[in-house]
Amino acid sequence: MDRRNAFKWIAGAGLAALPAARARPVPQEAQARRGLPELKITDVKTILTAPPGLPRTVIVKVETSEPGLHGYGCATFTQRARAVVTAVDEFLRPFLKGKNPDHIEDIWQTMYVSSYWRNGPVLNNAMSGVDQALWDIKGKRANMPVYALLGGKARNGADVYRHASGSTPEAVEEMARGYIAEGVRHIRIQVAVEGNANYGARFAGNRAGGFLDAPSGGAHAERMYEPTPYLLSVPKLFAHMRKNLGERIELLHDVHERIDNAQAMWLLKRVEEYRPFFIEDPVSPEQIGYFRHMRSQTTTAVAMGELFNSPHEFTGLIAERLIDFIRVHISQIGGLTPARKLAALAEWFGVRTAWHGPGDTSPVGHLANIALDVSCYNFGIQEGRTWPDSVQEVFQGCPRLENGFFFPNEAPGWGLEIDEELAAKYDVDSRYDEPFDYHWGTTRRRDGSIIRP
Repeated sequence: MDRRNAFKWIAGAGLAALPAARARPVPQEAQARRGLPELKITDVKTILTAPPGLPRTVIVKVETSEPGLHGYGCATFTQRARAVVTAVDEFLRPFLKGKNPDHIEDIWQTMYVSSYWRNGPVLNNAMSGVDQALWDIKGKRANMPVYALLGGKARNGADVYRHASGSTPEAVEEMARGYIAEGVRHIRIQVAVEGNANYGARFAGNRAGGFLDAPSGGAHAERMYEPTPYLLSVPKLFAHMRKNLGERIELLHDVHERIDNAQAMWLLKRVEEYRPFFIEDPVSPEQIGYFRHMRSQTTTAVAMGELFNSPHEFTGLIAERLIDFIRVHISQIGGLTPARKLAALAEWFGVRTAWHGPGDTSPVGHLANIALDVSCYNFGIQEGRTWPDSVQEVFQGCPRLENGFFFPNEAPGWGLEIDEELAAKYDVDSRYDEPFDYHWGTTRRRDGSIIRP
C-alpha cells in the first residue's frame, strides 16, 4: 500500500479495523472512589500546646469529608503563636471549608493572595500549617509517605548536625565528643565569653550585663553583648577543635547576625584555614547585598536564610551563587509547597539545603524537613535534635535519629498522629506567665543600643 492510499485507509473505514486501545487498569482505591462525592475540607483547626521539651507550638489540623481522613501541619511561630492561631481560625478556616484538599497548589496560591499583602511570618506560618496538613492527607490517600510523593528517595537518611556549646573550648569539645560517640559527624560549635551574651552559649555563673544608661525593660534587659570579644573568641575555638578533633569531623558555627559587615568579612577570612562546613548568618537579612563582597574575598562556606519570609530575599543570593547553603525555616516561607520549589531552584545553581530545624520547630515540621532532605539531590545537612518522652507521647511518630542520620517515617503521610487530649493538658497559659519569650529584642551593647536579631 503506497503512502497516499494508506492515508485514505486511515481516514476511512480502516480505523475500524485497528485493535481497540487497551484500557489501563484502575487502582482499586480509585475504582472505589468512582461515583462518590468529591472530597472536601470540612474543618480547619489549631492545636496550641507546649509539652515539656517544646515551646509554644502551633499545629494545624485539616479534616475532610472522608471519615477519619485528616492531616497535620506545623505553623509554629512561637513568639507570636496566638497571632497565627487567629489567622488560621478566623480567616483561613472559613476561606478553606468546602475546598478539595487534593488541590494543594491551587489552595496555596489562593491563600497566598487572600489577604492581598503577603510574605509576612504570621500569614506564612498559618499557610504552612494548612499546606503541610494537605500533604499529609495526600500521602494517606495514596498510601505513601510524603517523600515518595516528591519523587522518592535520593538517599536513605539525612545527615544531621548537633549543637555543642560551653563556657570554655574544653567544655565545647567534651560535648562534641559525646555527639561523636553517637555517630554524629557534623558539630555546630559555640563558646561563651565571660560578661558577654554570646548566642548559643552561656558563661557558667556569670551574668552578661553592665551597659551604660540602658532603657528599662525588666530582667531580660540586663543582657549585654559586645562584638569584639566574640570575634576574637571564634578563631580560637576553631583552632582548639581542629587540634583536638582532627579533620574528619565537620565544624559549623552560627554568628546569628550580631556583627556588622566589615566584622563579618574579617571573621570569614580568619576562620578559612580551619575549613568550616559553613558559617551561618554572618550578617542580618537587611544586609544581604554585602554577600557579593564576601564571595569575592573568601572561600569560607556560608549558610543564610532562617529569617527569610519572601522569595525576594533568597532568589538573588541563589541565582548569583553568593551563598552555599539555603537555610530557611520551612513554615516561615509558607510550607512544603514553596520549599520544594526553592530546593529545585537552588539545585540548578549549586546551592545545597540546610533547612532550619531548631527547638521551636514541631516534630511535624521536622518530618517536612526530612521528606525534602531524602528526596532532593542537593541536600546539604539537617539541623538535628531529639525529643523527651513528654513530646513523643503527644506527637506519636517523631522522627528517628540514629548514627547521626534522621530517617523519615515509612507510614503514609507524615506517619504521625497527635494525642489531642494530652496536647490540651499542656496548656500554654498555665505553663507561661508571659505572652511570649522576651529573650529576643532585649540584648544590648554597652552603650544601651539594641542588638539584632
